[in-house]
Amino acid sequence: MLNHTIFRSRRKTIFALGAVSAIVSLTLAGCSSGTGTAGATGTADSGPVGISLIVKTTTNPFFVAMEDAAKAEATKSGNVSLTLAAGTKDGDSATQIQAIEDAVSRGDKGILITPVDSTVNSAIEKARSAGLYVIALDTPPDPADTVDITFATDNFAAGKAIGAWTAGQLGGKKAVIGLIDDLANQVVSVDYNRDQGFLTGMGIPVNDAKKNGDEAPTGTYTGGTGGDYVIAGNAASNGDQADGRTAMETLLSKNPDINVVYAINEPAAYGAYQALKAAGKDQSVLLVAIDGGCTGVGQVTQGIIGATSQQYPSQMAQLGMDAIVKLATTGVKPTTTNGLDFFDTGSKLVTDKPVAGLPSITSAEGTTTCWGK
Repeated sequence: MLNHTIFRSRRKTIFALGAVSAIVSLTLAGCSSGTGTAGATGTADSGPVGISLIVKTTTNPFFVAMEDAAKAEATKSGNVSLTLAAGTKDGDSATQIQAIEDAVSRGDKGILITPVDSTVNSAIEKARSAGLYVIALDTPPDPADTVDITFATDNFAAGKAIGAWTAGQLGGKKAVIGLIDDLANQVVSVDYNRDQGFLTGMGIPVNDAKKNGDEAPTGTYTGGTGGDYVIAGNAASNGDQADGRTAMETLLSKNPDINVVYAINEPAAYGAYQALKAAGKDQSVLLVAIDGGCTGVGQVTQGIIGATSQQYPSQMAQLGMDAIVKLATTGVKPTTTNGLDFFDTGSKLVTDKPVAGLPSITSAEGTTTCWGK
């Protein structure tokens, strides 16, 4: 029986290669009549199960939702020592590497990480060699077996859904497309999978499946009733609202006739909307995104975003926490979704302008499920 719960909070700052990251350690340990917590190898091990959650940045509410869910799971477990780490911005690999090394030094049982790119792979491999169980969330690493398992949205499928919706809404009209991606100089699977999924949903042939911006700049899309397209260009947003606005301004300077905008996430989409509104074009552009957060779903209700693919970061974190605790206490490991090299946490198309034959939910329905609340 759990007699009492002890809660301690500690915050420190790490300086790594000029990057600053806030680290929060939450320890929730309960006294019980049991013999202790089993380690990752299935042997008895006293003390709480140490888990590190390392996200890209807490400037994006998507990752804040992950942190909140992980803290709730730690509280519910009553025998977890949870450490939170986040980069100062999207793409901050130095802080992630430092946080991984810290997890190894602490003797954590496992790591949950949203890897910024492949530069963190070697640190992950060292952690696994040291006996830690490493789970990727949201962003499958490349290659996938860099981690033990990934809990994530099928980002290609999420992108494909908003691409198919866009083609259906165009009704054969010429599409002049601006693509607002994530990073400019780093290759991340979530970035190219969403971008390439969107184009595939539109019915636009892609070339290198792991590269954005190498498609034919003009041609014919086959989604919906089909029509001609022009790709005005790709611009990086860092998944950020302010940078999303700058990216949209850059794309409009290249082609002011843009009438379709894909955005990597909802903060970038809202930044794009601000630029479009300032240019007097917000009513003439189909703007789509991927996230499905409560704010973004509200923007669908307002007509700012035409459609978004809702994903479930809270569920990713909950599943990851549960997997490490279960492994530490029982030795049982999670498994991937059939036919995939990760566990698919699902996504749903959210729109108030449905396309025939394309499954979707309304923004009212999306409000009840935003980010797995």
